[in-house]
Amino acid sequence: MWARLLDQFLTRMMVVDRLSVTYPDGTTRDYGPETGDRAHLALSGDDTVRALVLNPDLGFGEAYMDERLCPQNCTLDELLTIIIRNRNHGHVPGWMLALNRARFHARAFIQRNAPRTARRNVAHHYDISDDLYRLFLDADMQYSCAYFRDPDMTLEEAQVAKKAHIAGKLRLEPGMRVLDIGCGWGGMAMTLARDYGCEVLGVTLSDNQLATAQARVDEAGLSHKVRFDLRDYRHVKGTFDRIVSVGMLEHVGVPNYGTYFAKVSDLLDPDGVALIHTIGRSAPPMAHSSWINKYIFPGGYVPSLSELAPAMERSGLWQTDIEIWRLHYAQTIRHWRDRFNARLDEVRARYDDRFVRMFQYYLTVCILAFEHQMQAVYHFQLAHRRDAVPLTRDYLYPREAAPQDNAPAHAPAE
Repeated sequence: MWARLLDQFLTRMMVVDRLSVTYPDGTTRDYGPETGDRAHLALSGDDTVRALVLNPDLGFGEAYMDERLCPQNCTLDELLTIIIRNRNHGHVPGWMLALNRARFHARAFIQRNAPRTARRNVAHHYDISDDLYRLFLDADMQYSCAYFRDPDMTLEEAQVAKKAHIAGKLRLEPGMRVLDIGCGWGGMAMTLARDYGCEVLGVTLSDNQLATAQARVDEAGLSHKVRFDLRDYRHVKGTFDRIVSVGMLEHVGVPNYGTYFAKVSDLLDPDGVALIHTIGRSAPPMAHSSWINKYIFPGGYVPSLSELAPAMERSGLWQTDIEIWRLHYAQTIRHWRDRFNARLDEVRARYDDRFVRMFQYYLTVCILAFEHQMQAVYHFQLAHRRDAVPLTRDYLYPREAAPQDNAPAHAPAE
């Protein structure tokens, strides 16, 4: 029964490329036209087929982790690219659409993310081990999208460019009080203190990140300018000249967007500027990946702009600038995956093969989300005053005088 249902599903889904599937009984079937790209996967175990029918997203990821689903004569990249492309163009059965709708409407329950739950969710991913993240992140341990002003930049250069771009939008001055919501391993806070003379409070829910960030600040001699707390953003008090939050909004959850932006508004000085950097979806909302939610980011969610806009509007803050980064995160994660794979021996010395495949799958599906789906990175620059920042973006891109700038306004008379 399950093999028949999967066969029917693939027959109607594969309309652009060619997919070959070897079933647990050894039979191989081809789906899709002879044109386009080709991929082949092999399945083992009837439970694998059943899982792919009932929940393709979760079933595919778990089967790959357990080696019950294996690409044949193609890479995981190539296999998933074909599946995503044909899923976008082909027919999805009614029962799968119904399951997706049910997961979508369950967001309010799944993403409640009360303070205690939020801390537990953060620990699931960020408290694994700093040693793992040091294997593939840049030296500053920036675990968010880099900014590739030049596609040939190294990862380190692009992460420095990201921090500089954010700092430029914040319009910093020495002595300003800055709140870093979701401060990670402290790299952004240290940069704002060291390079811009700011006094920074960073808050996180990760014990691991807190300890590492504090140790880094002490070692750098910046403890007089930077302080870190294990604190939920909802419990922060006071006012700040500037607020920055990089890669944290994805963990807030749909039910809490109003609370989040209202808190930013309350904490931001009347003349202040905030910069929120987040993954976002440039399309209508959809159900979050059940595999990502179970194995990588419990309670996480990639919001659509239509879900964030009402909360920003109710906060009373001006949206002084909204910028969208396309493909920068795909480039960033490709660097991470290359570095991860280059040090597999060290990873395997600490973790089993299932964990390795889980992490490789995680990095790969995230790359493809930015390359083949409607996923990007948003920068929301917010302020109480409409004139808190310059009225054009020219301040972000100081330009050298072009040749014509030095030419006379009028040709000399003959």
